[in-house]
Amino acid sequence: MKIKGLNEWGLATEKPLIISGPCSAETEEQVLATARELKKAGVTVFRAGIWKPRTRPNSFEGVGSEGLEWLKKVKQETGMLVATEIANVKHVYEALKTGVDILWIGARTSVNPFAVQEIADALKGVDIPVLVKNPINPDLELWIGAMERFNQAGITKIGAIHRGFSSYEQTNFRNAPQWQIPIELKRRYPDLPLICDPSHIAGDRSLIASISQKAMDIDFDGLMIESHIKPKEAWSDAKQQITPSELEKLVSELVRTEVKPENVSLTDLEDLRYKIDQYDQDLMNLLAKRMEIAEAIGAYKKNNNMTILQTNRWDEILNSRIRRGEELKLSESLIVSIFEAIHDESIDKQELILRG
Repeated sequence: MKIKGLNEWGLATEKPLIISGPCSAETEEQVLATARELKKAGVTVFRAGIWKPRTRPNSFEGVGSEGLEWLKKVKQETGMLVATEIANVKHVYEALKTGVDILWIGARTSVNPFAVQEIADALKGVDIPVLVKNPINPDLELWIGAMERFNQAGITKIGAIHRGFSSYEQTNFRNAPQWQIPIELKRRYPDLPLICDPSHIAGDRSLIASISQKAMDIDFDGLMIESHIKPKEAWSDAKQQITPSELEKLVSELVRTEVKPENVSLTDLEDLRYKIDQYDQDLMNLLAKRMEIAEAIGAYKKNNNMTILQTNRWDEILNSRIRRGEELKLSESLIVSIFEAIHDESIDKQELILRG
């Protein structure tokens, strides 16, 4: 890809670039009040969702085109650049007509090559920065492909936004960061501006600062953080927004390091903890399935007048598991303690069935 760095975008080159504003533009008063405070906090680019692609219908899907006029007023009053998400050709035309400075492609759009191509075609001949959020699924090639479509349409001011990836597993994050994916993206395209979206990774304002620092540690170029004048009253994603004063404090406490992405281990403490969380979920899912089988065995024993405790079978299980544990370099004490606990739980469940 032939792309321009942030220093060629006409933006301040000092890292990190801060893009901030509410998840959704709700009212003119809310937009302008938030923008004024963010301007005082030193924010360069004001963001707000005008059209909101929601998972379910009948929820707040944005104020629509009316909100673009509010962004125009923000730009006129504060001098900040303004940015919003676009998801179709109609959005492109309306945003350009109103003078929006930066467009971004959301995760639900970047996952769809047809939608991305239509938007890219609509932007041919327009010199405007386009930021592309990673697809909801962890697919680096799909993410790169979306950016390539804009590049082939003549867009050279392209940036990537890392907002984390959806997962069926329960984790501490709303969207699992999987840092190795943006690190690999930066390795392939060193000049590509890389922005982190801690708000969507976290899903909880208490985690935003630590995620932002992590992004700085691996040399991200900027942060897109959702900020609202009254976060708890926000019409969408209230839990992951912070006030402008909280944003200013967060940014002031960030530490920039000289560490480069190519020198960052993909198995640092946070990534290792994330893997442990995933394995623990797998273990619990397997244990739940094992207990279902134990209950089925209990029902079988009840119907056939068999005793619950089968001593020979238990001895066979324990000895075979100890041998397998040795092969896997697991201590005998660990195997015995785990399987004794599993056995006790299985017996308890079978007794309940017998008495039922």
